[in-house]
Amino acid sequence: MALSGLQASGRGVDSTADSLVALPAAQQLAQRSGAVVAVTGATDYITDGRRSWAVSGGDPLMTRVVGTGCALSAVVTAFCSLPGERLDHVAAACRVMAHCGAVASRQAGGPGSFTPAFLDALYHWQGEA
Repeated sequence: MALSGLQASGRGVDSTADSLVALPAAQQLAQRSGAVVAVTGATDYITDGRRSWAVSGGDPLMTRVVGTGCALSAVVTAFCSLPGERLDHVAAACRVMAHCGAVASRQAGGPGSFTPAFLDALYHWQGEA
């Protein structure tokens, strides 16, 4: 939200604003910059300023461990290297991350075992997003 010029209060993955509240700012930023903007939370919102996707899923533990945001950036980068619509690629990357987070949470007993389970879920993921 701060990048769009609007008032915001956040601490990285522990932002104090619900992701839906940030969607108008994300749309504004996407329109001004020409970029696809993603706002992550319990529901991820991805927008190019004209169209928006909502991706639900994942697990609250994803906000309690280090590295899930960095992993999302890596998956987004890989997906955006493919031909096609960038908005669709970013939304697909968010969907894969949510799926892997849900898989990891079923196997993990807490944050200490979540991270390796999450990495294993990413490694074993196959299919379409």
